[in-house]
Amino acid sequence: MPQLDTSTWFTTILSMILALFFMFQLKISNHSYPPNPSPKDTKLTEHKTPWEEKWTKIYLPLSLPLH
Repeated sequence: MPQLDTSTWFTTILSMILALFFMFQLKISNHSYPPNPSPKDTKLTEHKTPWEEKWTKIYLPLSLPLH
């Protein structure tokens, strides 16, 4: 049974890695990114909802009379 010739594997693998690297570099360089992303304001705003203003039996089911 003949032996497997592995003498060219290093060259093949190295050239494949270099080709993939250059392909990814070209793909990434085609994307356009925003120049300067602005920081967002992290202040929490208070929103008043109707159920915060009043408390009714609709929102307190345990206080309903048992049947």
